[in-house]
Amino acid sequence: MNGKQQTASMTGYLWRFRWAVLLAVLPLLLTCGLQACSSLLVVEVFQSVFEGSMERFLTWILILVGIWFLLILCSTLKELLEGRAIRKLNNALRGDIAAALLRMSYSQYHSAGVGEQLSRFTNDISQIEALAWKPFFQFAGAAATAVFSVLALLTLHWSLVLAALVTTALMLLIPQLFNSRMERLGTLCGVRQAEATARLKDLLSGWDVLRAFSREERFSQGARQASDEIEQPRFRLACVKGIAGGGVGCVNIFCQALIIGLVGLLALWGFTRAGSLAAGGNLCGALSNALGSMAGLRLSFSSAKPYFEKIPVSGKPASQPRLEPVRSSISLEKLSFRYGQKPVLRELSLQFQKGGKYALIGPSGCGKSTLLKLLMGWLEDYEGRILLDDRDARSCTPEQLQQQMSYVEQNVFLFNATIRDNITLGGRFTDAQLQKALQDSALAADLAAMPAGLDTLAGEEGSSLSGGQRQRVAIARALIHRRSILLIDEGTSALDQQNADIVEQSLLGNPELTLILVSHHLTPERKAQFTRVYELESIA
Repeated sequence: MNGKQQTASMTGYLWRFRWAVLLAVLPLLLTCGLQACSSLLVVEVFQSVFEGSMERFLTWILILVGIWFLLILCSTLKELLEGRAIRKLNNALRGDIAAALLRMSYSQYHSAGVGEQLSRFTNDISQIEALAWKPFFQFAGAAATAVFSVLALLTLHWSLVLAALVTTALMLLIPQLFNSRMERLGTLCGVRQAEATARLKDLLSGWDVLRAFSREERFSQGARQASDEIEQPRFRLACVKGIAGGGVGCVNIFCQALIIGLVGLLALWGFTRAGSLAAGGNLCGALSNALGSMAGLRLSFSSAKPYFEKIPVSGKPASQPRLEPVRSSISLEKLSFRYGQKPVLRELSLQFQKGGKYALIGPSGCGKSTLLKLLMGWLEDYEGRILLDDRDARSCTPEQLQQQMSYVEQNVFLFNATIRDNITLGGRFTDAQLQKALQDSALAADLAAMPAGLDTLAGEEGSSLSGGQRQRVAIARALIHRRSILLIDEGTSALDQQNADIVEQSLLGNPELTLILVSHHLTPERKAQFTRVYELESIA
């Protein structure tokens, strides 16, 4: 993702799902309206008591009970529709996070750990739900309560509305003092949670090592420390919200006492009925609570803002046209690359003819794996040129390059799904294509010994399979997707000699396949089977 990105916003998502949000707000508005109506009905109930009319008293009681049943129905419907809207909003957030990750380059994605990326899908979404979505519906409810309360007070006396407007102004000014502080704490909370999640993931991954060396205390201490790093900024955020809420509460009490006193005076002076005392108190309490809630919820929106700013928003990347298949060769011209200040490749010039079989050998750290990643377009900022026939690879996107190339690395990753799904990745292939890939990868014999065959679960990161089986699944995956150029980074290192021979003979005997294989060691007999063996040297 190059250049300045437009970031997501709370209002943008609410507008995007405006119909689902509106549908959830409607029963909420109805609930608030019914609550205001019930308060006014209380006036009639008390007034009928003061006037000694049993018939009117019973009638208004029955109507009031009916209103209460409607309130329960509307409240239930509100919860269901609100949950549905939040589900849509959260799914959209995760979808946009996933889209943003797909727009990253290889180096951008791997510059952050998996724990940090996972935190965006889990902690960040939970924080947005807690600080934005739920407070939004609470804010809508508080605003509706305030409006209906004002309208109800207007039926009692206009001066009550004037008093309500004054208190509203006071209640909404207070949160402005805390907005910037809440935004800073919200940002800090997100950063600390991501860092702590990454440390927890690292700690969990090292469970075997710590147990093997009797370092259980380090595991416990690390878990406690990471937990406190998550909770500490949240506690500070809660403290600031609590202080702000306390200030709002004090003003709320003052405003509520002011309006109740005003209702009492109006009743004593004969400007309203005596029954208004009960309803006036309820309405004033509802109005004050609503205004107090609105003020506090605005602080919550400020806290949520940094989480939205972490989500870049842009249109889907334009689909790239497919590259023409390599007709003649791939050439490297004076290729140099360094990791930071450490040079790995220096003015390397090699050529790979279409259909040829090539081996890259040399000591660890000489750049063999780096070379494969450069061919895949995963690493940038290299010097020299990589040419596909006469086309400079810099003019191609990694997606275009990967339409022709497939990469099998030494540490194979498998999804926690069936072997079939790990091979096909959800694609549609014929039984004949699948069986050929199994035979050419020497995987068929292993599957025959598994009761569930292709439907055997690989386990998390392939934990149910041996290292050799994982490599054969990865090779079958590469073969069935019919990439014309296959890059293998020690992809047969975990195989026994017999299976390694089966796999390599299959690959070496395929005339349509351009093979570039990394290996630390090749026997003279095996070297003779390659078109050419390039030996790379370490750069001192």
